[in-house]
Amino acid sequence: MENNIHLIEQFLDHYWLSSGASKNTLSAYRSDLMLYSKWLDKLSLENSSDTSILKYFQYRQISPSTQARILTCFRIFYQYLVSQKLTDTNPTAKLHHPKQVQKLPVFLSIKEVEKLLDTPDQKTIFGMRDRAMLELLYSCGLRVTELVSLEYHHININDEYIRILGKGNKERLLPMGDLAIEYLSKYEKEARPFLIKKGQTDGYFLSNRGSNMSRQNFFYMIKSYAQKAGIDKSLSPHSLRHAFATHLVQQGADLRSVQLMLGHSDISTTQIYTHIQNVQLKSQHSKHHPRG
Repeated sequence: MENNIHLIEQFLDHYWLSSGASKNTLSAYRSDLMLYSKWLDKLSLENSSDTSILKYFQYRQISPSTQARILTCFRIFYQYLVSQKLTDTNPTAKLHHPKQVQKLPVFLSIKEVEKLLDTPDQKTIFGMRDRAMLELLYSCGLRVTELVSLEYHHININDEYIRILGKGNKERLLPMGDLAIEYLSKYEKEARPFLIKKGQTDGYFLSNRGSNMSRQNFFYMIKSYAQKAGIDKSLSPHSLRHAFATHLVQQGADLRSVQLMLGHSDISTTQIYTHIQNVQLKSQHSKHHPRG
């Protein structure tokens, strides 16, 4: 077991340096590999086989999507072991990702987004902060980690752009909408100074402790505002990112531009928003056409 732990940590150090993976990705990979190592018991990770991996998936009784995610982790791990000559064979080489039913993200209409954005109380410090966060998330289609990790120097209100360091440390510059700029300016002048506790801080969106807001706090925040707004849908912090992309496609934005703004490395990931648009069109046709 100790040797397995050493291999896992060695791999994670290498993967972080070579790929610039996020802390969340590294944490997930560590958890996946540690659970598998524990299941293997006394068997070393180097001697694992494809049969062992398949039996492990059967033991876990996990969904196809979770199985695919773990298999990706295992594949990268064993490719590393082979490259370092720590094992002769890659047990994932002949394994295939399970077929998955593509689930469309929760769709928010423009009216629902407006109701959600109007919910925070602009008379309070936290309401001003929350409105600015929601506006920026919808204006730029940020990932939640990108939003809560923002630092003061990443935002240039005068030049109307924001600099984002996304997955794999890939940088992208995004334009901000007029309303987002308006609420960010208000937050900077009337709320953020009161959230700074001691001295200066690089964090942009601050909690009541004076540090960056956490993903978890933002998750609870958006769920609470959705409930207050009367939006009866299972929202997550990713919902406004999906709304950003869906509404752009609906208004005629080309898919390549949306891909660049979202920071997707592969345009096939972005194509889901075309599917969402097609589903909405089909729904409208069925509802309103006399022969629908």
